[in-house]
Amino acid sequence: MAGLGKERTAFGEYLDKIGVLQERISEESGLTRNTISRACNDLDYVPKKAVQKILVEAARKLSGRFVSSKDFWA
Repeated sequence: MAGLGKERTAFGEYLDKIGVLQERISEESGLTRNTISRACNDLDYVPKKAVQKILVEAARKLSGRFVSSKDFWA
């Protein structure tokens, strides 16, 4: 858990681990802050495949590491 003690999704925990702010992912991906917030904080939210692809590509670019959508969403 990060921030205010709220639970985080696997994607949110990954961003915390690599030190990337949600705002930065929003800028890099072109997705709204609301979408990024849901992907990081809403344990019941599973983005559409197209959105997953955008999020993963942004995370790869900002982290310099290979990640897959399977790392975050089953």
